[in-house]
Formats: sequence, structure tokens, C-alpha cells
Amino acid sequence: MSSPSRHALPQWPHAYPATGASATLKQFNEDFIVTELPLQLPSGEGEHLWLDIEKNGANTAYVAQQLAQAAGVDERDVGYAGLKDRHAITRQWFSIYLPTGKAGETPDLTLLQHPEFKVLAQARHVKKLRPGDLQGNRFRLVLRDVVGPREAIEANLKAVATQGVPNYFGAQRFGFDGANVEQGRAMLAREIRVRNPKKKGIFLSAVRSFVFNEVLGLRIAQGLWGQTVPGDVPDASGRPTGPLWGRGRVASTDQALALESQVAERHATLCDGMEHAGLEQERRALVALPQDMTWEWPQADQLVLAFSLPAGQYATSVLCEILQTTEPERHAEGEPEPAA
Repeated sequence: MSSPSRHALPQWPHAYPATGASATLKQFNEDFIVTELPLQLPSGEGEHLWLDIEKNGANTAYVAQQLAQAAGVDERDVGYAGLKDRHAITRQWFSIYLPTGKAGETPDLTLLQHPEFKVLAQARHVKKLRPGDLQGNRFRLVLRDVVGPREAIEANLKAVATQGVPNYFGAQRFGFDGANVEQGRAMLAREIRVRNPKKKGIFLSAVRSFVFNEVLGLRIAQGLWGQTVPGDVPDASGRPTGPLWGRGRVASTDQALALESQVAERHATLCDGMEHAGLEQERRALVALPQDMTWEWPQADQLVLAFSLPAGQYATSVLCEILQTTEPERHAEGEPEPAA
């Protein structure tokens, strides 16, 4: 593994043999459909108005701005569980802190007209939606212009459906060309000072995710994909986990600890900096297992994939084990990180 660079991120190893196949992703917004799986539904009572929204061609932060304007509230009074991609059709919940006035009236935001989103339903609830308040996401992806051996693609599809994929953080976590990682490294090395709390959080998240990916990549490079080693810390399903670095004792022991310590020593500036920044040691599953995964070939050069992933896991981690994808030029600079 290499150190973080502004110019490129490491090419972390794959779990399965490369198929040599390629395809176009997100040629149209309807090629990438995401439906949020909420933790709970609104109860019908409370000071927060929850909105079930379908958006098409708008990012989540922009929709939040428009909702704040329509409801006459500050933008900070609008909540959502996660960011969703702009170049897609996505469905997710938003909340607005909107206590009923003296007249007891609630604005009907389902009447709101906007070319890039629509309010499907609204109901009151007792709490605000906050980042991470979701079970996961359901994806339906259309891959066009598929080129490559279908037998190899099918073999990897079956392997992914039964054995899962490396639970890497997606490239969008790291910024364009890994810029967020490099900024985080410079911040932790005290080469730059970051005053904006939001930017500081983004940089810390990128660095933490980078170190996790390095641990996972090293395990795969050593032939340990899908294996448990002595000292591993299992998740609720019994699968091994990797470190989300911070202060406190690392939970792993023996061989697992030795491997994680090897990465921590290589990236001592990052790991020491995260500890001093106040992050606490946590764990993350090394395996992402898509649920209810199906696929079909409506045309010879078109593959349609559908699956669900828990919160914090990336559809791109599934795709990259099947084929290489390219997107229209409009995506080259990336978007605000969508919820995984």
C-alpha cells in the first residue's frame, strides 16, 4: 500500500479475478435508482414535518435549501439521513422543524412544484432526521454498452451474491483525486490549519476511511479475503472487522493486530493525528454482502442489477468486482458524497 497522494489513490486489490469487462454507468438519471430504507416512519404527531421525496437531477443539499425556503425556516432546521447522488433518481426522507402555529396549520408541501424533485407524502414526527438515521439503501442500476465475456461476468455476479465484496469506502469519500485525504494528512501534520468544522470533519473522515481501506487491501493482498485470522473481532454476523482508527485500545489481537499495526505504523502521522483529534476506536465490517441481489440481461449489451446494502456501504464496491465502469464527463469532478 502507498501513502495518500493528491494525484492518485492506491489501486486496492479486488477479491475476485478481473472479468476484463466494461460498461457505462449513469448514462441517464434513471440508470441509477436509489431508494432509502428508513429506520422508522413518522408517527403522525410531533414538531417535525417529515417529507417523502423523489428527486431527479438534484443533490440532497440543494433540495434541503429549497425546502427551507418553501417552509420559511432556516436551512439548519431541515434534516436528512444521508446524501444522495445528483445524477440519479433517488427517494429519501427529509424533516423540517415546523411546530404548529396558533392556527394549528401545517403547510401542504406536497403541492410544491419543482422540476427536479417532488414531495410524495408528508407526516409529522417527534424527532429530526439526522445523518445515519437509515437502515440502508436499495439500488437498481442499469449498465449500458457492456463489453466483455458474459461467462466471466456471470461467475463474478454469482460469487458476489453469495460471498459478498470487500467493504471498501468508495472513491467519493476521498474527494477528487484523493484531495480530501491529502488535505487531511496536511491538517494532521499541522502543515495547514482548517478552521471550518465541516471541512475538518470531511478531512478526518477521508483519512480514517483511507486507513481502513489500507487494512482491508493488505488482507486481500496477503490472500486473506473471506478468511478469519487469529485475533479477529467479529461483527454481529460473525464476519471479521477492521479498524476505524482513533484513541483507545485496538480490539484485535494476535495476527489481526499485527496486520493492523503494520498499517498504523506505515501511516503513523494519520493514526496519531486521528487519536489527538479525539476520534475513538471503532470497527467496521470487512465484508459487504448485498441482500436480495438479482440481475438480468434485457439486451445483449445491457445488464440490470438490483440489491440492497446497509447504511455506510457502497454500490461502487459491488460494481468494481463485476466490471469496470465509466460515467459521462459531467461526473469527472465528482459530487458531494452520496449516502452509501
